[in-house]
Amino acid sequence: MDERTNGHIEVISGGMFSGKSEELVRRLRRALIARQRVQIFKPHTDSRHAPERLVTRDNRALDACSVANASELRQNLHWGVQTVGVDEAQFFDQALVDLAMELADAGVRVIVAGLDQDFSRRPFGPMPALLAVAEFVDKMHAVCVRCGAPAHYSQRIAGGGEQVQVGDLDAYEARCRRCFRTYAPGGEGASAVVLPAEATQVGEETG
Repeated sequence: MDERTNGHIEVISGGMFSGKSEELVRRLRRALIARQRVQIFKPHTDSRHAPERLVTRDNRALDACSVANASELRQNLHWGVQTVGVDEAQFFDQALVDLAMELADAGVRVIVAGLDQDFSRRPFGPMPALLAVAEFVDKMHAVCVRCGAPAHYSQRIAGGGEQVQVGDLDAYEARCRRCFRTYAPGGEGASAVVLPAEATQVGEETG
């Protein structure tokens, strides 16, 4: 993709451990190499690293501004910015969608990374709307820790039942559709659909 294109929105989505932040940093580094004026934002909610740094799992880092919401992000924008990166976009409010559209309409390249689904596989925060309005969408996949298949879901394995729970390997695993289980505080509950015997036999015969 040509980094000199006109304003547009790019969304990098997927489950946890899929490399979303790494891909975001890769694109932002290319913009910096191209000597573009770049700003990077992350939400206060993500407290895993220093607020002034965007840090990936492979320890690549860029300077970032930690903000509470889209309004505060807007207030911290610099005049003449050409590329805006937003990490962990699922933690922002819905106003991020309108702001991204405004920036893109004004000629700014907006690159957003975030979880498109929460631990219950429900659409997460402003991500569904961002996916709808983006010109470019990339869906990243991790590796299922149970079977090794491509994993798109963030399996919660510890903690409560609230939607927002910041955690890492201590609280989440990457799972594929087959290995995903509905989480209940205190343990996992089976989420697999039990098929009728006839359907199972057909599946085995045709698989």
